[in-house]
Amino acid sequence: MAVILKKVWESMVTRSSSGSSAGLLAPAVDSHASMGLFGQLPSDVLLQIFRCVGPRDTARACAVCRAWKQIASDNMLWAFFLQHGKDPWDIVIFSETYLRPGRPYKKYVACVKPFSQLSFLDVYGLRETAPGSVIIDGGSGYCKYGWSKYSAPSGRCATFLEFGNIESPLYPRLVHFFTTIFARMQVKRSSQPAVISLPICHSDDTETARASRRELREAIHSVLFDLNVPAVCAIDQSVLGLYAAKRTSGIIVNIGFNVTSVVPIFCGKVMREVGVEVIGIGALLLTGFLRDQMQRRNINFESLYTVRTLKEKLCYVAVDYSAELCKDTRASYEVPGEGWFTLSKERFQTGELLFRPQIGAVNAMGLQSAVSLCIHHCSDSGIAGDNGWFKTIVLVGGTSCLPGLPERLEKELIELLPPSISEGIKVLPPPYGVDSPWYGAKIISNVSSFPEAWCITKKKFRKKRGGRSM
Repeated sequence: MAVILKKVWESMVTRSSSGSSAGLLAPAVDSHASMGLFGQLPSDVLLQIFRCVGPRDTARACAVCRAWKQIASDNMLWAFFLQHGKDPWDIVIFSETYLRPGRPYKKYVACVKPFSQLSFLDVYGLRETAPGSVIIDGGSGYCKYGWSKYSAPSGRCATFLEFGNIESPLYPRLVHFFTTIFARMQVKRSSQPAVISLPICHSDDTETARASRRELREAIHSVLFDLNVPAVCAIDQSVLGLYAAKRTSGIIVNIGFNVTSVVPIFCGKVMREVGVEVIGIGALLLTGFLRDQMQRRNINFESLYTVRTLKEKLCYVAVDYSAELCKDTRASYEVPGEGWFTLSKERFQTGELLFRPQIGAVNAMGLQSAVSLCIHHCSDSGIAGDNGWFKTIVLVGGTSCLPGLPERLEKELIELLPPSISEGIKVLPPPYGVDSPWYGAKIISNVSSFPEAWCITKKKFRKKRGGRSM
C-alpha cells in the first residue's frame, strides 16, 4: 500500500510542479484544479501522507501550491522527520540546543534559543547539507579516524605522539601522521573539514603549560592548512567525551594509555584554573599488572597483546573487593591463535589497582581520591553559583569500559565526600565505549551550524596568529 501511495504521489507532485524547480525554496503555485481528489484532501490527511512519503518528497511538495507548502512546512512534521532520521533524537535535541551556536562557553548558554522554538525544517535541511568531515581522535594510546557520516571509526593507528620517528621535530611528524591518515581514508585533503581531538597534555595552568598547549594546537592547524584542508576544528579530547554523553558540564575521568586525567569542564571549557588531577595509572600499567599475576601462576602467553585481550574480555572491577575475594570468580576465554586461558582472582585484582595502587607497588593516589579532590576544588570555586555542574562524572578511555567501574567509583565517592556534596553524584560509563571522543566529534560534525560555528579557516588562522605576534 505504501509503495502504491508513493508512486501515485510522485506522479502527482511531478505533474503539479512541472515547469518549476521543486524544493524547499521553490515558488509555490495554485494548482488545485489540476490535482483532482488530492486537492480536496483535509490537511490532517495530507500530513499523514507527508509522513509516509518522507522528507525528500515532502520538500518537493512545497512547490505544488501554497496550501501544500504551508502544510509541508509544519514544524512538528519536520520534528517527526528528525526524530526518525539517521541520528538519535536525543542527540539531535542536545546538539541543536547546546552546540548549534558554537562552542558552548558560558557567554553562549544564556542566549541559546530553545530547541522547541527552532524551525525544524531549517534544522533538517542544514543537517542534511552539513559537509562531512574527517574525524581524527588522536588518543594517548592509539588514534581512531573515520568519516563523520559513518556509524563508527573506519581505522586505527599509532597516535601522533608516537607516530614515525619520535626523535624528529613535531612539524614533520604531524605531516607524516596526517598525510598517512588521509591516504588510508582515500580522502582528498582540500575537499573536507577536519575535526581533531587534542589529548590532555601539560594539564596544569602555568604559563609554560599554556604555551605548550598553544604550540601544539598551532602546529596542528599549520600542518593541516599547509596540506590544504579547508577548515579545522581542534578541540580537547575530554570535552568531546563529555559531548558524547550529551553534557556540556561535568567531570571527565579519562583513563588513558599511560596516565589517568580527572578533568573538570564547565560549559564546554576545560577548567584548568580549578584543577586537572593527573595520576600515574593507565591502561599500560593495568596490563602489566595482569601480566605479572599470570606469570606468578605460570600461565604462559606469547605477547602482551594476549594479556591485553584477556584484560578487556575477562577483567572487571569489584564493587565490594572483600566480598569478591570469597567468591569463585574463575572464567575462561579463547584468544585466537593461542587457545584458552582461565583467570580467577586476577580478573578483579587488575581493576583494583585503580583504587589501591599500592597492591602493584605504584606510588600514586587512588582514582577515588583524585576525583574527590577535583570535586572539592569545583565545589570551592563557586562558579556561577551553580553547585551541581560537577556532580556528573563521565568515564572515557578503553580501560574505563571495565564492568563495575562506574558503580564502584560512585560508591567510593559517596563514602569519601560529605553528604552536602555527594548528594546527586552520578558516575556514567563511557557512552560509546573506547570510541566516545570520536562520537563526540561526530555529534559536532553533524550539527546544523557546522562548520561555520565550529571551524577556523586558513585565512582566519593566519590573521589571528599574525595579530597575536604583533
